[in-house]
Amino acid sequence: MTIELGVLIAIGGLLLSLLTLQFNKSKETKNDIKHNTRIETRLDHIVQGVEDIKVDFRTNEKRMNDFGERVTRVEESTKQAHRRIDQIKREESK
Repeated sequence: MTIELGVLIAIGGLLLSLLTLQFNKSKETKNDIKHNTRIETRLDHIVQGVEDIKVDFRTNEKRMNDFGERVTRVEESTKQAHRRIDQIKREESK
């Protein structure tokens, strides 16, 4: 009878250990899922921020190209104005 009692206690201890192990795995899995969800949410925010930066960069690039074209036109206009001024000065000096 003592051997049977010892075997029952051993089996009970084994079952208790297995249940505890299963419970801890489940708890760890839940914690891992929460942690991964937070990471994925943060990554989504980062990706959205990068996309916003790309859009802003393209907009700024277009504006810089527009400014470059405007500067070229102003330079051409200035050259023409200087030519006319030089021509007026030549006519006045005659």
